Amino acid sequence: MIDVKDVSKQVTTTEGNLRILDGISLSVDDGATVAIVGPSGSGKSTLLGIVAGLDVPTSGTVILNGANITLMDEEGRAAVRADNVGFVFQSFHLLPGLTALENVVLPLELNGDASALETAKDYLSRVGLAHRMTHYPRQLSGGEQQRVAVARAFACKPRILFADEPTGNLDTGTGKIINDLLFELNRQEGTTLVLVTHEMGLAARCSSIIQLQAGRQIEDSVAVSEKVK
Repeated sequence: MIDVKDVSKQVTTTEGNLRILDGISLSVDDGATVAIVGPSGSGKSTLLGIVAGLDVPTSGTVILNGANITLMDEEGRAAVRADNVGFVFQSFHLLPGLTALENVVLPLELNGDASALETAKDYLSRVGLAHRMTHYPRQLSGGEQQRVAVARAFACKPRILFADEPTGNLDTGTGKIINDLLFELNRQEGTTLVLVTHEMGLAARCSSIIQLQAGRQIEDSVAVSEKVK
């Protein structure tokens, strides 16, 4: 599903070249759950963006569902993302002028889904928001907004879901609800889940952990302590 080989990322600053990632390699099987962990500034979000095709590496190769996205221009990468990828970010990225239902319906309609309305209602119900579909983001709590974002991501039925600190703006209790939803929908849909987190308890629920330190890969090991039953 995902094959990353010797990926590095370097940018030029006023103080010279800055290496953000250095020789990262990893492989993710279809339906797997993978956590990318490490301290702030270790390159976690940069790696996620490169693997998802939102950014390009300075060197190395990224194969996403059989497509070598490092050889593509932005238009090509966008097409691969549209066919394969969903996102959940720390910031919810909901359109403020649309209701919860409309926020989920919109990408489905753009993808030509003839049953967009019914699909959106189904996924909002599955994340516990059947009673909040007509509310606007400003009328929803942070946890409810993130549930809308999760429903929107999964409703498009992506092969791979990338989540960047999806509970970073939420309190502990609400964050647990969102995390449980991600893993529940992962099991139900068979969606490959790749998430960035600083929470080792959450990372341990994944089938494998990629640990970064100053842009280098420290560990790629099977998590054994808190696997989802």
